[in-house]
Amino acid sequence: MDTIDRKIIAELQADGRLTVTELAQRVALSVAPCHRRLRELERSGAIRGYRAIIDPAAVGLDFEVLVHVTMDREDTSTIAEFEDGLAAIPEVRQAERLFGDPDYLVRVATADLTAYQELWDQKLAALPGVQRLASTIVMKRIVDNRPYPTLPPGSATHRRGQPRRPTGRG
Repeated sequence: MDTIDRKIIAELQADGRLTVTELAQRVALSVAPCHRRLRELERSGAIRGYRAIIDPAAVGLDFEVLVHVTMDREDTSTIAEFEDGLAAIPEVRQAERLFGDPDYLVRVATADLTAYQELWDQKLAALPGVQRLASTIVMKRIVDNRPYPTLPPGSATHRRGQPRRPTGRG
C-alpha cells in the first residue's frame, strides 16, 4: 500500500459517498487510475464495505451496555457455539475475544433497561459456556467511529500527531 492508496482510504473514511471523480480530484489522480486503485483496495479487502452511520437514538437503541463475559469452559466446540450464538443476536454491536479476564467484551444496544434485562435473561445468559456476565452501562460516547490512521508505520509523526522535531544530532 503506497501513499496514494492511504490518501484514498483517508478520504473515503471521511466521506464514503464521494464519487470516483471527486475522490480522484482529492488525491490528485485522473479518474481511471483512481478507479483502478479503488477497485484493487476493495478486491484486496483493505476496503471491506460502505455503510451509513446511524444515530442510535433515532432508531430507538440508545441504551448501550458493555458486557464482560467469563466462560466456564473453553473447549473448541463450546467456544464455536458461543461465538455463533453471539453473532446471531441482533442487539450485539461488537464482540471481541480477549486474552486474560474477561474472556469476551461485548457491546450491545437496546431500547432501555427493561429491554436489556430481557436480552440478558433470554439470550446472553443462555449462551453455551457462560459462567458469568458483568454489565457496565455506557454513560457517554467520547470517541465513536473514528477513522483508522492512514499514515504508514514509522512515519514522521509521533503519537500525538505532531511532526517530529529534528534533534540536532548527527
